[in-house]
Parts: sequence; C-alpha cells; structure tokens
Amino acid sequence: MFLLWPPDKGAVRGVGFPVNAAPGGSLIREASGNPHTALGIISMRPRPSKSEKPLHWVGSSKRDLLGFPERVVDNIGYALGVVQLGGHPPSAKPWKGLGPGVSEIVEDDTSGTFRAVYAVRFRKAIYVLHAFHKKSPSGVRTARPDVELVEERLKAARRDYEARYGKETD
Repeated sequence: MFLLWPPDKGAVRGVGFPVNAAPGGSLIREASGNPHTALGIISMRPRPSKSEKPLHWVGSSKRDLLGFPERVVDNIGYALGVVQLGGHPPSAKPWKGLGPGVSEIVEDDTSGTFRAVYAVRFRKAIYVLHAFHKKSPSGVRTARPDVELVEERLKAARRDYEARYGKETD
C-alpha cells in the first residue's frame, strides 16, 4: 500500500498506523516519526505475502552486508526482496561454478564493487551465503577465499534446509 502526502484532511491512517507530514508537509513519516524516504512515499505491508519465501542468512553474511555503504545496502536489500517474491532483479547474475540456483547481486559504488551471493535452489527458502566487497587482485576474477567460502556456506545452507524443511529442493 502506498500513501502520499498531503491528504485532503487530517492525518492519514494506513493499515492501522498514523502517517503524518514533516514540517512543511513535504515528507511522509512512519509511526515512529522518522522520514522513510526523501521522495515522500512509504510502502507498508501488514503481513508477508503467501508467496514470499523466508530469507536465511548464513555465517556473517548479514553483518557483512550491513557494513557496506548505505546506498549499496538499500539496493541489495531491495533486490533480495524481489528474490523473496519469486522475481529476478536486474542486478543479479548466475554465480559460476556451483550450478543453477546460486546467484549474485552486484552493486557498484564509488568505493568499489559489492556482492551478495544467495541460493534459490531450495523450494521453501532463500539463503544468503556471502556478502563481500570485491577486492580481487586478479582483475575480474573473484578471490579464491570468497569462492571457497560460498561453497562451504552452500553446504551449510543445505544442511540447515534439510533440518528445517526436509530434503525437498527444486
């Protein structure tokens, strides 16, 4: 649900949360009072979609992602949301070497290239395997330690998936 400010009269209510304008009426604020976006648009979902798959973070992948520049975190987070709903974000490409169902989201920033590797080969969940700042001394190739870490974490994700959901995969 999208809400735009200013409304015709009074405060706007959406999904039970009051939405108020910032001074001057230019921004929408969440119920907490913080501006959500500079564009004045807020998206609110009362509950996850039935088609939305849960997102599981393997190892330090979430902590690593949150250490990236804010714009990169926002873009990768949005792309992972698209993946959770069954879509394929434009910034995603196949991760070479592990077969189908493993992809990476690539985001460029002034401070370098950032990647998040995730697995969609599991029917009921998405696993984020690794998030890293690409610093390979070998040009376009991904550093061997990053490749090995993705392989290890994919095995860990498979074990976790089987423990949570059984042995069924795509």
